[in-house]
Amino acid sequence: MPDDRPDRAFDALLGDPRMALRRPPPHVALADLRRAANAFQAAAPRPPIAAVIDAVVPGPGGPIPVRLYLPAPASSGAILFCHGGGFVFGNLETHDAMCRTLATASGRVVVAVDYRLAPEHPFPAARDDAAAVLAWLRRGEASVDLAPGRVAVVGDSAGGHIALGIALRCRDAGIALDHIGLLYPLLDPACNSASAVAFADGYMLTASFLDYAWAAYRGDGAAGPSFDLTLADLGGLPATTIVTAQFDPLRDEGEALARKMQAADGDIVLQHYAGMIHGFAGLPQMTPVADEAIAFIARRISALGSGSAVWPGSAVKP
Repeated sequence: MPDDRPDRAFDALLGDPRMALRRPPPHVALADLRRAANAFQAAAPRPPIAAVIDAVVPGPGGPIPVRLYLPAPASSGAILFCHGGGFVFGNLETHDAMCRTLATASGRVVVAVDYRLAPEHPFPAARDDAAAVLAWLRRGEASVDLAPGRVAVVGDSAGGHIALGIALRCRDAGIALDHIGLLYPLLDPACNSASAVAFADGYMLTASFLDYAWAAYRGDGAAGPSFDLTLADLGGLPATTIVTAQFDPLRDEGEALARKMQAADGDIVLQHYAGMIHGFAGLPQMTPVADEAIAFIARRISALGSGSAVWPGSAVKP
């Protein structure tokens, strides 16, 4: 494969200008953007799994839909999953295939969170919803038998921002997690890294959409290290796996995070996929590398989550 162009599996996708994720023009309603983007992501084939359970969790802004994926056999551990979508789209359907693969490959119950979206619900609404679902899990209120023990947080793109934010909140509250899994995470509101400039257009995710997404999530002016995670103190976090893609505007953000976590003496593995574009792990119908990336994180979770960490008594505060 030439190293100066994406894998040919994406030729048709990248060759169709209608598929580029851009700032919606004024005449396009947000509902229409969500409908189109969600339909594209939800088209991934859904592998079989032992059971899927929909539930509703009380949240700080109202009921939060969640979906539990039960592999067979299942370990006592769980994975809290936060979907991507630039904070403005995505739901339980868009990442159903990814969650099925993650549950089967890890042997853990995956709990996907349908958090509130921006711009109607800016920062920290999404993170607060994810925290509420984690607290619900820890209280033992899930509809499956989850023994107290291990839990990981995983997220892709904007979901990576939410997952890392949850991990930082848990660290500060003395709540044990055993793993963080981040697929091409969205971390830097400045959007000025070398990869963000090099791949600003022509690789599906564009600079104009990133600007739009950050503005939507920022709301009335969110700032500081809880919002801009490039400013966060990364010490004391659990083992972390970061996946990056070669032709992704967010590539350098993920790599910079890995370096910073390593400098903080973290247990960090950075897995880079040549030829891939942003969002590739949600496109198993286009490339087998999608499931390979999910399986890589799952193996790390399985290998590193074999200890006996116990839930502390305090709950996550939304």
